[in-house]
Amino acid sequence: MSRIHLFGAALLLAMASGAQASSFVVTTDAVVRGVNASTNATSDLSSSLRDDKIVREARDDAASFVASQGDIRGVKLESAFAHIRQQAPQLQANDAQLAQAILAI
Repeated sequence: MSRIHLFGAALLLAMASGAQASSFVVTTDAVVRGVNASTNATSDLSSSLRDDKIVREARDDAASFVASQGDIRGVKLESAFAHIRQQAPQLQANDAQLAQAILAI
């Protein structure tokens, strides 16, 4: 192979790998930004709920709910469910997930 062909092939290979690397960086940056935004939103929500009296008072009811696999539904827990769903309408969580979250905060 002549030097020109060899140089051309090396140049094309370098350009192709550079394009793949920049595509990977852009994709990685987009994923990291998305995860960061989601984490920040979840963190902000859990911080505000941690200080919320309605949610704190529902901990015992949440423990009963989780232990009974949803059979025991206390008044304070129902109130906390309604309150959380009003504060965060974008939250897509079922009652069991919310009860576990109340126990976790």
